[in-house]
Amino acid sequence: MFYHYLALGISITGGIFGQLLLKSGALKSNTGILFFLDPKLIGGLFLYFLSALFYIFALKKIPLSVAFPSVSISYVVVAYLAHLIWNEPFGINQLLALSLIISGIIILNKF
Repeated sequence: MFYHYLALGISITGGIFGQLLLKSGALKSNTGILFFLDPKLIGGLFLYFLSALFYIFALKKIPLSVAFPSVSISYVVVAYLAHLIWNEPFGINQLLALSLIISGIIILNKF
């Protein structure tokens, strides 16, 4: 079971970095087909693909009712990193909403 939770963690981490690569690639000024050939966009999509493979492995032993909500921790990490990297807004509304997500994950994994 340890390996399945490890796979879930790897899946979540891959999703986080995939999201950051997609954002970084989306900020490029390329247009048309060149936009879709950006290495960061391709890398982000590839990380999403790998994340899906690890997630599928995790689902072999972890209930979906635990695994899927656990993925929401990525929302918290991505929002924080987006603030640090691109100076995206991170005000009281984001803080309250993300605190609720964290609380839900804690409650879900405690019971």
